[in-house]
Amino acid sequence: MTEDHLLIHLRDLEISLHQPAVRADINRLDELLHPSFIEFGRSGRRYTKADMLRDLPLAQPSAAIWSQNFAVAEIADGVALLTYQSAHVDENGELSRHTLRSSLWQRAESGWQLRFHQGTPTDAFAKTAS
Repeated sequence: MTEDHLLIHLRDLEISLHQPAVRADINRLDELLHPSFIEFGRSGRRYTKADMLRDLPLAQPSAAIWSQNFAVAEIADGVALLTYQSAHVDENGELSRHTLRSSLWQRAESGWQLRFHQGTPTDAFAKTAS
């Protein structure tokens, strides 16, 4: 897989995790999250796969998520680091909760799985087309 194809594929998987339908689907979450998944959330809290499978399907849908400026680096065979910016979008289209994101994806027999994710609050940024 070329780096461009890898970027598109992992970006699409990452964006799918922002969607309420995927977040509510325990089976899809189970497929996408690696058994050893860990997240250091924007809040500073630590989450495991078990936490996500238990909590996400029951959570109230949050604001729509805007994401942009994706970049990928394959750091080992079958291991890729995806970085990007995200923000919540309010009903007026305004961005808030600006966050820098990094996700470590690992290829498994079933496909790519999210192994690690971190969100870090950042200064406001403008929407771009990427």
